[in-house]
Amino acid sequence: MKPYPPLGLLYLSAWLDRHGVENTVFDTTFSTRESLQTYLLEHRPGIVALYTNLMTKRNVIAIMEFIRNQNSLQNCLIVLGGPDVTHNTGEYLGAGADLLVIGEGEQTLLEIAEHFRVRSAEYGARNLTSPEKVEHSALRTPHSALVNIPGLAYRLPDGSVHRTAPREKIRDLDALPLPNRPKIDLQQYLDAWKKAHGHSAVSLSTQRGCPYTCRWCSTAVYGQSYRRRSPKAVVDEIAWLQAHYDFDLIWFVDDVFTISHKWLQAFHDELRLRQIQVQFECITRADRLNEEVVQILKASGCFRVWIGAESGSQRIIDAMDRRVDVQQVRNMIQAARRAGIQAGTFIMLGYPGETEADIRETVEHLKVSNPDLFTITVAYPIKGTGLYEEVQPSMHSALPWANRTDRDLDFRRHYPRRYYDYAVRWTVNAVHWHKAKLAGRGFSLTGLVFLGKMILARGGMVWWRWSRQPGP
Repeated sequence: MKPYPPLGLLYLSAWLDRHGVENTVFDTTFSTRESLQTYLLEHRPGIVALYTNLMTKRNVIAIMEFIRNQNSLQNCLIVLGGPDVTHNTGEYLGAGADLLVIGEGEQTLLEIAEHFRVRSAEYGARNLTSPEKVEHSALRTPHSALVNIPGLAYRLPDGSVHRTAPREKIRDLDALPLPNRPKIDLQQYLDAWKKAHGHSAVSLSTQRGCPYTCRWCSTAVYGQSYRRRSPKAVVDEIAWLQAHYDFDLIWFVDDVFTISHKWLQAFHDELRLRQIQVQFECITRADRLNEEVVQILKASGCFRVWIGAESGSQRIIDAMDRRVDVQQVRNMIQAARRAGIQAGTFIMLGYPGETEADIRETVEHLKVSNPDLFTITVAYPIKGTGLYEEVQPSMHSALPWANRTDRDLDFRRHYPRRYYDYAVRWTVNAVHWHKAKLAGRGFSLTGLVFLGKMILARGGMVWWRWSRQPGP
């Protein structure tokens, strides 16, 4: 129960509003598919734009199937955007989409809306929200003029997939309006947080893109770039949020919040100049931290910083092309904690070539660095990444494309896949038992529970390591 609003869709909505294109945001977070279906049948929108990532894919496909099966919605133009469409164009077009937006969506969606508004007028329709007067093929069949809209993919009459020229990235992010939060009920998010955790949080974006090259990470929308809003624009948004909502924390969604030390100092200075106080959480890299930066974070209101590690084995970190030193990660986790900032870190097990010795190094890394929080995932390949290309020859899934997410894909690993499920449990409980021992509670009831789970998980690792040959 830590939901955040769909900032990407809210940016699109704000951009359309600025240019006079009427739009509604149907926020499904606290709704149901049945409510969405009822809304579509009642309002019969001319264009339905859906956000798609590897976790929403199956829901998006189900929504498209519903639209295509309703006679009253046959004129509806289905437009998909988001990271998953970039490298799955043929699949999504085959599943019912008319147009795919590749890359940033603001200007592309605006040009789509304007293009079809003109076309609907040409065919005598009143407007895009009344497409029943227009022949089905008149609006949905791609027109030759679409070739002049960058950042699109669609099917040609011969069935082949056509991509228009790439969309140029927005250079001046300050030119974007604030996300259209008034179009949704943000209070529902704040209430959900408050009820579950005793405090509420909002999300905020200060940058787009990431210049780093981690082989498992997707850059399908913003590319391997770095563009930043000005500190003043970010603090303006914070002030607006504080004026309109009662919340406790901010989550900065940026990939590397401290990538620019100059920007961070200017952000701190802007907050102090305007006497704005805020508590926030962010993600960064150890090589973009030092003792001085940690102090600036603390003075700016950072209460928790997530520092990517992924592994405690330098060999695996190098294989990921993380370009960071594991000792530096440990030092910065400890520096953040000394400064009174909670430190979190991310761990990934099951990366190609990882052995049990590497996993032991990861456990030792977590014990030594002693983060307040850590999360663990088993590596999975996202299409379009270096990891995907590396493991593609051995990749497999029991599910067809439309019914799976990338997390359902597996590949030949050093040990059987089930081994890593136990390795995750062993790592978690080994670290927690270590923390309990440091606190003098190693053989308390809680400590013994951690110890017992650790032993059982270790047994599972041994069983799966020796019972089957390595691989899928």
